[in-house]
Amino acid sequence: MATTYLTDTQGTPTNNIKWTWSSWIKRGALSGAVENIFTTYVDASNLFYIRFEANDSIYIRNIASVGTGGKLTTNAKYRDPAAWYHIVFVYDSANASAGDRMRLYVNGVEETSFSLDTNPSSSQVCTMNADTRVVELGRRSDEVTNFTGILAHTHFCDGQAYAASDFGETDATSGIWIAKTSPSVTYGNNGFFLKYASGALGTDSSGESNDFTVSGTMTNTKDTPDNNFCTWTPLLNRVTNASTFTNANTTVKNTNANWGSLGGSLLARSGKWYYEAIGGNTTGPGYMHYGFCSTEYFAQGGGSGGVQGEPSGVVYKPCYTYYGSNGNIYYATNSAINQSSAYGATYANTDYIGVFLDLDNLKMYWSKNGAIQNSGTGMTIDNTNSDFWTPVTGTYVDATGHDTNFGNGVFGTTSLGGTTYSDANSEGIFKYSPNDGGASSFDGSAKNFYALCTNNIKLYGG
Repeated sequence: MATTYLTDTQGTPTNNIKWTWSSWIKRGALSGAVENIFTTYVDASNLFYIRFEANDSIYIRNIASVGTGGKLTTNAKYRDPAAWYHIVFVYDSANASAGDRMRLYVNGVEETSFSLDTNPSSSQVCTMNADTRVVELGRRSDEVTNFTGILAHTHFCDGQAYAASDFGETDATSGIWIAKTSPSVTYGNNGFFLKYASGALGTDSSGESNDFTVSGTMTNTKDTPDNNFCTWTPLLNRVTNASTFTNANTTVKNTNANWGSLGGSLLARSGKWYYEAIGGNTTGPGYMHYGFCSTEYFAQGGGSGGVQGEPSGVVYKPCYTYYGSNGNIYYATNSAINQSSAYGATYANTDYIGVFLDLDNLKMYWSKNGAIQNSGTGMTIDNTNSDFWTPVTGTYVDATGHDTNFGNGVFGTTSLGGTTYSDANSEGIFKYSPNDGGASSFDGSAKNFYALCTNNIKLYGG
């Protein structure tokens, strides 16, 4: 969400001492800063917030001018930017059991271990869910750091104390906690249900008509709790304290005066995979790399912008990237590093680059603005250790940033329009065809490549 947030002014509540909030959340940057999710702010003596602390714990606090408001801070830390978290918070200050007046659930399990655990006074009025309060999603009005991730299926139930099981359930096949898309709940006067649907991002679907106003540029994404799409991840970041992440980790800048490489949040061991990107370094023409690498490349020493300029003494692990400045493929194998091979045209920060990985036939291909490079002859890759593979990118002093579409249908804050393409499993939204329109472009064969998302990985990713 970054510079985007949603606001609504509440009316007269059904019950100001009992309510439930539920939302699915995918974190963005692990920035070491506070990130507010659900808040209201009147002044320093009257405020409420649910947020991630700088240490990645969840902190919930109610401050009221009269009485003990209550606060919870988890001992658990939530540091996985690839995961969707289901967070449910219940405020019920009239509960006879003081320990049950503020309850928190994460992924269907109630949290019971807190570094701070202060209960509200009996029947303590909450600053949230009060007449004329401005409610915010994605920021707190008196602070500058907004939430940088994604929200989905956000519910507020005024006058009800629900459990996590009212909004989610365990999938009988996978054993994964999943959303109930139409839960049987009562919303009350100030209640709302935000689906964040395309063209209706702030529309309340609860029937209470408590619509939100969107500030900034908010985009709809295919990335959902039911089908998690790949992003770039700060956990595979080889430029310490230099890369900055926005737009739910699909836009990345490298502000360090050195080469740096970055990996993806999802990985596969088999199958055929595709993603596309635009932008990159403007300090030097075409100073960017796009490709795939083995996860062992990061785990055992990978460090440059797609193997260019590797330090001495690193462990050899496979990585293959297409370099904009000269059109070469820079690569490492299980026995060599710092290799380079002529491949395609040069490209600049206004060109769209498609990346195709075929783990079934051990080939990799690239396209520039939809045109397959090297006459469709792929680069043979080394996968002798049957590695897991993930997208990789590298840049040098990339002050403007580059935007990547892993199938979520957005470049930066711009949703794709006009003619778009999905993969052969009807997943993702791409600017260019993941299978080149079915043409025999890949070493003389037609191949179907897929969006790197959990639905596809389950079918093809081994």
